[in-house]
Amino acid sequence: MPTTAQQTIVAVAEKPWRRSLGARGIRQGIVRWFCFAAALVSVATTFGIVTVLLTQSWPFFQHVSLASFFGGTVWKPTTSPPSFGILPLITGTLMITVGAGLVALPLGLLSAIFMSEYAPKRVRGILKPALELLAGIPTVVYGYFGLFFVTPLLRHVLPSIQSSNALSGAVVVGIMILPLVSSLCEDALAAVPRALREGAYGLGSTKMEVTTRIVVPAALSGIMASFILALSRALGETMAVTLAAGANPQLTLNPAKSIETMTAYIVNTSKGDISTTGLVFPSLFAVGATLFAITMVMNLIAQRLVKRFRQVYA
Repeated sequence: MPTTAQQTIVAVAEKPWRRSLGARGIRQGIVRWFCFAAALVSVATTFGIVTVLLTQSWPFFQHVSLASFFGGTVWKPTTSPPSFGILPLITGTLMITVGAGLVALPLGLLSAIFMSEYAPKRVRGILKPALELLAGIPTVVYGYFGLFFVTPLLRHVLPSIQSSNALSGAVVVGIMILPLVSSLCEDALAAVPRALREGAYGLGSTKMEVTTRIVVPAALSGIMASFILALSRALGETMAVTLAAGANPQLTLNPAKSIETMTAYIVNTSKGDISTTGLVFPSLFAVGATLFAITMVMNLIAQRLVKRFRQVYA
């Protein structure tokens, strides 16, 4: 049976510990609610963007049917009568996105494989910052780079190429998203456990066999996610394609011709004086809603691919 003095000593010793537990619980609660508030802001922002796009584009679709909007082949919003067929803008946007992917995806993956599997530490320390430096260049600089360097260079191969063309826009956007592909692919390759490589080497595999048959398939989910993310970035690029690809909304698959993307139309129209009483102003939100829908579909595809190819290692 403890004495009264012993009980007093135990109670005094427990009070600081209890106070410490109480303060820790309060701090954890504050951090938890702060993180919840940050997540709530992200969700609220997305909801606000969707609400603005739908409410502002609704007057447009009251006068233009969905069939003529998505099925029309002529985009001339300022003519009389106006024509709002968005297919030329969608085709131009997809030409830039696919062309940029053809440039950035293989180069980014190969550079990531080199830095992750082949490059010495010293070479990697120089090459990676130099490659990521491309991500810090303003997009308007890429636009002038395509206009005054890439297009004259392409004219030696295609003499009939126009001064503003889809091919030049695709090349500069591909160079612009190259650091994103390379960095994310390298992170995915570095996440593959070292034991898989050592096991393959122990079975007599070569460096090439380990890279192509073990490391790349194991990191496929991260690689696919980086591809979709980079293409989404190319899909929403504005200034580079506005300067390099032009502002001629025509339905064509010829990369040597001038085109106009959805983002370029929004920029070119917004920088002028627009009357809010006509259909030109709400058409900006209709085009923005279409671009948002395409981007959302690409993100959903990325999530499905990540779940499909994900591999978990102990």
